[in-house]
Amino acid sequence: MNEQQAKEILDKIVGQVFGYQNPFTLDQFMQKYAFDVRLPQQVTDATDGSTTWAQSVNPTRFIKMSNARKRAEVDDWIVQKKPLNSIEDMLTAWNEVNFTSTEREIQGLNAAQSDMVYECNNVWRCQDIHRSQNVLFCDSSMDLEMVAASQRSNTSTYCIRLEDSKECSNSFSISWSGKISNSFFIHDCYDVHDSMFCSHISSKRFCIANMQFTEEEYTKLKPMVIQWILTS
Repeated sequence: MNEQQAKEILDKIVGQVFGYQNPFTLDQFMQKYAFDVRLPQQVTDATDGSTTWAQSVNPTRFIKMSNARKRAEVDDWIVQKKPLNSIEDMLTAWNEVNFTSTEREIQGLNAAQSDMVYECNNVWRCQDIHRSQNVLFCDSSMDLEMVAASQRSNTSTYCIRLEDSKECSNSFSISWSGKISNSFFIHDCYDVHDSMFCSHISSKRFCIANMQFTEEEYTKLKPMVIQWILTS
């Protein structure tokens, strides 16, 4: 995954959710819509000085998972035995081999600037992501496709800013909700579609601020909200 590929995915997500061409670069989008999502941070591989990405920056020394595997092929990470006469000797010896692995990926393909990626394809700047594809700026989520800026969410497609939600599609800024589609700014709702600025409702359509509108009324007001989201 490179920046161009990530931008192409972002363009498709924004186009699907809002029906407009994406006006943001990757960095602009991240700063505007993923500002509160935990994302991998840039650190330095202590073994070769290269840039790498880690879920936690608390450790002091890092090694890319790919470099750790290369080292395993050389000596299986077994070093020559030497006398250990104190706990200090043991800690010193441990420090010589103790690197925190970064860019960890299992059974995945095409991930970049990410860490803790499991069975995913096409991942950009994410962490703790499972069974997902074409995702950007996400944390602790699973079973996503074409999603950006998600945290603790699952089983959703074409969404931006999902939080603690599931079974959502074509939506923006959804929190603690399920089975939401074609909606913006929804909190604590279930089975809500084509609605905006709603909380604590279920099985509704064409609602704005928990008020019922006709489809014609809703369709007339929706472009105003999209323009506000993309330009404010």
